[in-house]
Amino acid sequence: MSATMPPPQKQKQAADPGSVERFAADLTALAGPDWHDKRYGVAVSGGPDSMALLWLVASLLPGQVWAATVDHKLRRGSADEARMVAGYCAREHVPHAILHPAAPIAGSLQAAARTERYRLLEQWREAQALDHILTAHHADDQLETMIMRLNRSSGVGGLAGVRASNGAVLRPLLHWRRDELAGLALDADLPIAQDPSNADIRFDRARLRHALQAQLFLDPQAAARSAQWLGEADAALDWAVGAAIATWPDADDPSVIRDRDYPDEIFRRIVERRLRANDPRLGLRGDTLGGVIAAMRAGRRAMVGELLIDAVKGSGKDFWRILAAPRRKARL
Repeated sequence: MSATMPPPQKQKQAADPGSVERFAADLTALAGPDWHDKRYGVAVSGGPDSMALLWLVASLLPGQVWAATVDHKLRRGSADEARMVAGYCAREHVPHAILHPAAPIAGSLQAAARTERYRLLEQWREAQALDHILTAHHADDQLETMIMRLNRSSGVGGLAGVRASNGAVLRPLLHWRRDELAGLALDADLPIAQDPSNADIRFDRARLRHALQAQLFLDPQAAARSAQWLGEADAALDWAVGAAIATWPDADDPSVIRDRDYPDEIFRRIVERRLRANDPRLGLRGDTLGGVIAAMRAGRRAMVGELLIDAVKGSGKDFWRILAAPRRKARL
């Protein structure tokens, strides 16, 4: 069961101008020069990170902030946490909604819950006509993500970690430390809830978080800057892929794949982009994508889901087409 801690009953603390100014600069970098004219939704779990984010946004832009808490009903105490956030928002005159999935979470628990959480938040954002959703991911989260993906042999895109901007979702706290946000929540007398799953070592992230607490060598803020640069490198590679495809005579035909002695990383992205254009459900990465490319370059057909990549006859080894894979005959 989670522990919900109300603040002491004393006079409300004034906003710390230094923290609010710092946050304003971070938000401007993501939301653009018209940031102060926009409407923001804040994803608030009730933990110190998200409560500190809510406090910062509400202090900076009173009257332009909405909040939402997603209750997956996966553990006891989650409803109490959502009500705690609702009570705080009512006192601060911040409109608040509690969002519930329509069906129980199935599959990989944390991944499925994350997907559903963003789906619900996007629905809510559209219904409220909000410009952006803000989440409280910070530098320590970013370091954890980068290490987890390093252990999975991720490439440039994966090692870029959590993106500061993804569609309507903005993450303005990626250069803030977890301890800074916890201290801000304490100084502002914010009510907070502790999610026990954050310390549950059955989960990979919780085990890693526990291990990182005992080390002083890795700098989360430096890692966050590296992740930002890796993200820019990832975007530059995608731009180069688009520029390369644009030079093809049949660039508008999504079934075509060409190779003009491109660097390996560029060609991998070309193949992945073309496959996704034919089937957006595909998510080829790492060794799986490498096996497909090895088959292509060896002159063999490559099966990918319900698609078939086949070399165009007489073209050498630099021109392929993506076709629908032949249906397998049903056994009698």
